[in-house]
Amino acid sequence: ANARELDRVAARAWPPTEREPLGEWELRASGGFTRRANSVLPLGDPGCGLDEALRRVTGWYAERGLPAYVQVSTGAEGTQESLAAELETRGWTREVSAQVRIAALAPIADQDADVAAVTLSRQIDDAWLARYQRSARPTPEALSVLSGGPSVWFATIRGEATEGAPAAIGRCVVDGRWAGFAAVETAPEQRRQGLARAVMTALARRALEEGASAAYLQVETDNSGAHALYEGMGFTLHHSYHHWRAPSTDHA
Repeated sequence: ANARELDRVAARAWPPTEREPLGEWELRASGGFTRRANSVLPLGDPGCGLDEALRRVTGWYAERGLPAYVQVSTGAEGTQESLAAELETRGWTREVSAQVRIAALAPIADQDADVAAVTLSRQIDDAWLARYQRSARPTPEALSVLSGGPSVWFATIRGEATEGAPAAIGRCVVDGRWAGFAAVETAPEQRRQGLARAVMTALARRALEEGASAAYLQVETDNSGAHALYEGMGFTLHHSYHHWRAPSTDHA
């Protein structure tokens, strides 16, 4: 896999509620729900000079009351180090860094995990959302992003957890050979009990049934607990990406 293929697959698995092309760039907006769904995906030539492209980008997001972000991949063949350098020169600020990790899917499905308590569903429900930390009060845009993608599955372990929320949750989007894992979360008081592993194993088995053979996920660089889990399941670093924010004078 190359970075461009993975970035496209990951974008399909986290689809914005609004998008607009700018040459080979894609402007994405979803009411502010996550930077990934509210940033530019610059996979090629914007069809104009960089300064003009950034002027259009900042204007487009300003019309929607959103800060302008560009998601820039680095660290692999075909990534965008030169764009990152140009943004830094123009005063853009790198706010968040994350890693894209990949693995063979079958070994994840073969994990020795207790999947009996995992429920899989095509539909997102209130219980799942009660555990999801990124959206305490999900907006229509958040629900659209979470439910969007080629073949979406939600996993839940009800168990015993505080305030009626599930013990663990997860999400997987199957897209051709790829199974993309996201939103894997466990109740703080029930961590290190294998619940996240069980969620991912159950989702991996379903993805195998749909014909996928490879897995990927995106995890913020400073999330050490998640990195330990994913490395233990065979995920290795493919490349990184960063969200660059426009100078405040631009979106003013």
